[in-house]
Amino acid sequence: MTDLTLGAREVPLGGLRGLTVHRTLPQRGFPTVGAWCFVDHFGPSSDPMIVLPHPHTGLQTVTWPLAGEIRHRDSLGSEVVLRPGELNLMTSGDGVSHSEFSVGDPDVPMHGLQLWVALPADARRGPAEFEHHPDLPVVTGEGWSATILLGEVAGAVSPATTYTPIVGAEMRVRPGFVQVPLREGFEHAILAVDGPVTVDGEDIAHREMRYLGPGRTEVGLQVRDETTLLLIGGEPFDEELVMWWNFVGRSHEDIADARADWEAGSARFGHVDGHGTQVIPAPPLPDVRLSPRRRSVT
Repeated sequence: MTDLTLGAREVPLGGLRGLTVHRTLPQRGFPTVGAWCFVDHFGPSSDPMIVLPHPHTGLQTVTWPLAGEIRHRDSLGSEVVLRPGELNLMTSGDGVSHSEFSVGDPDVPMHGLQLWVALPADARRGPAEFEHHPDLPVVTGEGWSATILLGEVAGAVSPATTYTPIVGAEMRVRPGFVQVPLREGFEHAILAVDGPVTVDGEDIAHREMRYLGPGRTEVGLQVRDETTLLLIGGEPFDEELVMWWNFVGRSHEDIADARADWEAGSARFGHVDGHGTQVIPAPPLPDVRLSPRRRSVT
């Protein structure tokens, strides 16, 4: 597949009272980069993050704040205040629920990234898990540095659990031209987090994402000012995914069953302490049969 630029669309997070996020993945005709199936960039914003308990299936949530603090609670009993430079990784397996609320200094703007990784068939029905990683490896090159969220970059390996060959890293790039190593068998994408960037000669605007097809061993980046970028990638994910609301499955029935279980208060999703009976209700299913998202952009 050839390289292409993906724009972002604005979406309210957790309802109309919450943050507005800029979503670059999934898009119509372009559902995944490796196993990454969802990329939200939120802030900088003075609006609070207010996300009541809600469910997930078939995925991992990856939460990476750049500014501000987030309290995570989940149905496993986890309660963590997540700060910049720390990673939360929640594996839903067959079902989990969680909430996320901004805390700390209200004058500090919320800014960060939330991503999903699709679980492969042999892991998507497994048990739910939660990991908090306060210290992650950092690798440096000429004109750049990378904090490794998942996977490996230039020999530095994250301790976070993965189920497919994958990489995710926050990159800091200094002014000028730099070259960053890539894994040849992976496809990759680079998100312009806080300013524009030139990726192999293509100008990418703030909040846009540049997709890079497999076969590369490096990528050339150029910025005017020191800039934060997100690098994601992995082996092309060849399993068909049905994605709807907060669920990732393989069929319409997977999604319908998960929705019914959530609405019924099933033990499948447990209970998140600290919110009483408040949860985010599932929206109605569409009047058509849900079908797998397939890549049609070439």
